[in-house]
Amino acid sequence: MEKRLRSSLNSSVEDFLSAAVKLSLKSCKPSLKTLVHSISPSSPASATLPPSLRRSISDSISSFQNLSQPPSSSPPPHSPDAAKSPPSKRPRRSSRKSSSTTSQVNEFGSSQNEPNIDHEKQRALESVQVLAYLTFLCISHPKKPFPAAELLPAIQLLHDNLILFETDSNLLSEISNLCEECWKEEFPGRELLISQSLPFLLSRSLRLKKKVDIHRIYLLREAFALFDFEDESIEDLKLLLIRCFIAPLFLKTEDGKKFLAFVLGLSKQVLKEALAMMKSQISFGRKSMLEAYGEILFRAWKGVGGELKDEIESGFLQTLIEGAIHASSGPLAASIRRVVGGFVTQRISEGVEKLLFRLAEPVIFRSLQVANSNVRLNALHLLLDLFPLEDPDSNKEAKDSLLDRQCFLLERLLVDECPGLRVVAVEGCCRVLHLFWEIIPSSTITKILTKIFDDMTHDICSEVRVSTVNGIAYLLGNPQSHEILKVLLPRMGPLILDNVVSIRVAVLDLLLAINDSRKFQFNKVVGLDALLSTLANDQSQIAQKITRLLIPSYLPSKVNKEEACSRCITLIKRSPVAGARFCEFAVSEGASLKHAMELVQVLVNSVLSQDKAEKDQVEGMLVASAHLCRSVVSEQRCQTTLKDFLSSVNAKSLFAAASTPRAQSSVISIFSIVSPEDVTQLVEECMRLITCSSGVSQDKEMQTQVKSAHNLLMSCDAFDHMFGSLTNILEKTAYRCHVKFGIEMSVKMPNGKRRKGESTVKSSAKWKHMRGKKASSFEEDYSIAVAVAWQLKELLAVVDGQKAVLGSQDLEQAFLALKDISEATILQAACCDYMDAEPVLAYMALSLHKTLQSLITRGTGDSSVSTSEKSVLDETVDHILNCIERLLGESTDSRSDSVNRKADSNGKRQRERQADVSISNNDELASAKVTRMANKVKMQTALLKFITDCIAMDFLSQIHRRCLTFASIYLKDVVSTFGQQQPNENFSTSNLSKDIFTCLKSSFSYAAKLLNLILNAATSNEASQEAFELTNTMFDLIICVEAHFGSRAASSLVAAAAKPWLPDLALALGSGTLLRKREEEIATSSELLHMKLHFPSWLHMLAKVELHQMSKRSSEEPGEEGGNISEEPGELLPTFGRFMDMMVTLLRANRTVMDAVGMIFLTGAVVGLERRDFGLVLGMLHFVCVKLVEEDREWSQLDAMLTSLPEIFPIIERQVEEEQNEEEARKELEKAKALLEPVWLYHVYETGKFCNAEDSE
Repeated sequence: MEKRLRSSLNSSVEDFLSAAVKLSLKSCKPSLKTLVHSISPSSPASATLPPSLRRSISDSISSFQNLSQPPSSSPPPHSPDAAKSPPSKRPRRSSRKSSSTTSQVNEFGSSQNEPNIDHEKQRALESVQVLAYLTFLCISHPKKPFPAAELLPAIQLLHDNLILFETDSNLLSEISNLCEECWKEEFPGRELLISQSLPFLLSRSLRLKKKVDIHRIYLLREAFALFDFEDESIEDLKLLLIRCFIAPLFLKTEDGKKFLAFVLGLSKQVLKEALAMMKSQISFGRKSMLEAYGEILFRAWKGVGGELKDEIESGFLQTLIEGAIHASSGPLAASIRRVVGGFVTQRISEGVEKLLFRLAEPVIFRSLQVANSNVRLNALHLLLDLFPLEDPDSNKEAKDSLLDRQCFLLERLLVDECPGLRVVAVEGCCRVLHLFWEIIPSSTITKILTKIFDDMTHDICSEVRVSTVNGIAYLLGNPQSHEILKVLLPRMGPLILDNVVSIRVAVLDLLLAINDSRKFQFNKVVGLDALLSTLANDQSQIAQKITRLLIPSYLPSKVNKEEACSRCITLIKRSPVAGARFCEFAVSEGASLKHAMELVQVLVNSVLSQDKAEKDQVEGMLVASAHLCRSVVSEQRCQTTLKDFLSSVNAKSLFAAASTPRAQSSVISIFSIVSPEDVTQLVEECMRLITCSSGVSQDKEMQTQVKSAHNLLMSCDAFDHMFGSLTNILEKTAYRCHVKFGIEMSVKMPNGKRRKGESTVKSSAKWKHMRGKKASSFEEDYSIAVAVAWQLKELLAVVDGQKAVLGSQDLEQAFLALKDISEATILQAACCDYMDAEPVLAYMALSLHKTLQSLITRGTGDSSVSTSEKSVLDETVDHILNCIERLLGESTDSRSDSVNRKADSNGKRQRERQADVSISNNDELASAKVTRMANKVKMQTALLKFITDCIAMDFLSQIHRRCLTFASIYLKDVVSTFGQQQPNENFSTSNLSKDIFTCLKSSFSYAAKLLNLILNAATSNEASQEAFELTNTMFDLIICVEAHFGSRAASSLVAAAAKPWLPDLALALGSGTLLRKREEEIATSSELLHMKLHFPSWLHMLAKVELHQMSKRSSEEPGEEGGNISEEPGELLPTFGRFMDMMVTLLRANRTVMDAVGMIFLTGAVVGLERRDFGLVLGMLHFVCVKLVEEDREWSQLDAMLTSLPEIFPIIERQVEEEQNEEEARKELEKAKALLEPVWLYHVYETGKFCNAEDSE
């Protein structure tokens, strides 16, 4: 190829160009470059090539333009006789003709030439591309043999037609490269080559977002100055330039920022538009963008002069300064300050300090003293950024006076009334002192620091105290402050006991910073006693920091092991609890593993060697040893070393030395963590712990002890023996329940032979504690069974324990024993104070896990059970619900028979006899009632939670209605029990009553969740009656709580339990109406019929609240009588009123649900008419017409409510005429009539839905 091209070049330039344009540029680029660069200045081609290039380029462009023009739309010429002859027959499409032939024939029978035209256009573009590249080679020739004047026409021709080639990106790149090279080479006439190329390059950089394009634009920046930006034709280029100010790549790259700074100096108009663009981005721009704007502005300000500089200073920066002070929000002010920061960071540059002073001084000092706290805060932030604000041209006295003024204002702002401003002021003062200590007078420093340490450390606002500590920690970075801080830092010591966690964390961070400096001692700032007290009692993050602080003193790695262990033991003896917590975090905070292992051995030996050591010190040493073992056991080498050491330790002696529950738990933990196979001596002690753990459910220390015993027994494969012993206890208690209460036994009594599981424990470790015991009372046995039930529940909560329990051979016996104990617990909860919910909880938890295990065994993930098969969980819940129904004296199961009724009567008589014997006087009776009620409520709350959780897991799908009924009768029993008592202060403030209220709040939440789950289930249609009944009971509960616990408790119940479930309560109320579409179905719905028979009490109370509000409003209106409506303080129920207002707001958002729920209130009015309770009628109608529907006389989309109007309005009219003797009743009826009359008349005369009684006659 190169030879042919060389031959043609030697022949003539025209032949060379003709041969070149026939080749692909990609394939011939190297050859073309070699040939063109081989042309010398003396060669004839140096004079003939440029004009030939221009002609070839002109011809190629003309050819491309001709091909690009659309063809003429006029029909082709034809003979004069053609009009007289019929049109030629169109060729018939046939499969025998080739598709290519058919496609080339158009409607007139002519061939289509579009593919050929496209090919020719592409060839023309390739030719221009080759010619452009040849022109580029001529310009970049190292010897410059071609006259510039001869090349310029060809280049200009390509440049002027740049827009013509917009479809070919490669050709555009070649031409732009050519124009760019001309500019770099300072080609004569280069100013003629920028009008098209620069906009192209700028648009390309914005579109492709490549750094190389931005670099090219920056190198061509001087060319932009040749444009007249005041001319209207430059608008497109101006828009491209303005777009660059929001292009991220321009703001990130150094070349981009330099270019934008140059653009700001092109013209005043460009400057204004660019500044406006930047200003619009400040409110939502990122930090990096705003900082880039500041840098660009500074560079532009430094590079321009005259009116452009004045525009930046007075027109933009002055606006920013004022905006930073008067910004409407803190984030906006911070964003503005970031832009101004471009000048603040360059304040050492000439003229910047003077500029900042001139712009800020007139406004900043005045703004620091205005009444608006936001303005003061913004001004303070700006002052801290500009500090020290000074005029470089003023004398020393003026500078000192200005500095004193700024320090005075900072000191004054430390005591500002706005807490947020004090936070910024104290941190700002510490920052100013850190950076400018040398220029601030010592008296001013002393005054500011004294105020900070004396006043700010005791500020009422916790954020101010945190900022004070953080500010002092920052000030420590200046060594010049250390001398005065030595004196002042001890004043911050009390903050270690502050009640805010973040302050204590900040103080410890300060102490850690102090500890890194040799000039300070942390114990001079905070006393060791305060540190140890905090270490013993505070949260883990606090304890970890204190441990890190104390490690160099009490477990240093730079001393030998004996010295380190001695120091740590000294710490434990001084404060056992603190020492134990120190050991808990020592390894994680950097203590040596070798020292930690040595310390375990020293501590254990110390416990064994001390005969008369104090209990708390022994406990501290053992707890510390357990923590250390837990920390180092992950290292195999450490575990081996500790195992060898413990093998030589008499575990029984060590356990005997542990005289407290926590110490014994630690001994068990040590052996179970390190050496579980060497614990034969501890098995008997562990069994004693778990079988004699009465009261464990309320004792945190005992819980830890028992859990440790569980872990040890499971680790040494003694679980079967442990579980067998626990089962024996449950069986014994179940038998005694049978004897005492007549409970029918489910568990089969053992025949004395129980199959023993295999165990690694030696045969000598028999359960001696089970023999030789004296006879115990039922209460004692029951208390131990409660502890066993708690243990079973805890074992089921961990994976290993769960597997062991479910795999035990005694599982069924334990389950049946729990069943009997749970039955006795439920039935006797109303008459025995010592009954506890733990057996019931364990019974339910065990049934759930057995059911889940059964599903896993069957290999299915579906929790549903067929209708012919009842799971263990179904049977358990059915059994418990039967017990609850017997307890509450109300059976909801249609299958209950005479046997159950007989058992109920026998149990009732027995409970009455026990109650008579156990209660001796009125005070004991009142206390016992509260205790028993608390037991019942706790137990039923636990059951309601369990049922709700099971339904959430898709269990119990066959008894949804029964579950709703249980929740309803449970809450009804609570309301009834409270209703039998008079509200009194002693009851509402007792601890047991607080527990009852907590359970009631939880019960409300679980009941609401139960409604949600069942209403969303497929069986929701069948349970609408029960859901309606439960919702009514929940509303009654709110009123009951407000009456007996007060409005504050009721508000807590509504906010925490009712409000989140308000939509579900509304749907449950209206479920009956929503599920029935026809009017006759709605009128005869079971919910409304049931409501008429068992009218909800909350509707009565709602009517009374409405009547009271009406009376109050009428008494406040001048010239009107207040009426005769009675006002009792207990009937006002403000919390219940607010709850109903929330319900109204919710219902207004959905007219369909409003229609369904509105039927409830209108049915209440019907009941009032039937009972001649006209106050109820007025209250219900006032609530509906005034609050619910408001002033809508059409009652649009309330079809169900309109169907009930004929049952109400005509009767009210008739009753008004009949009640002439009862003045009060007649007034109530007239008011009720006035409420409904607009709606009635509208539908009588406007819609014709109703007719007047007179018309019907």
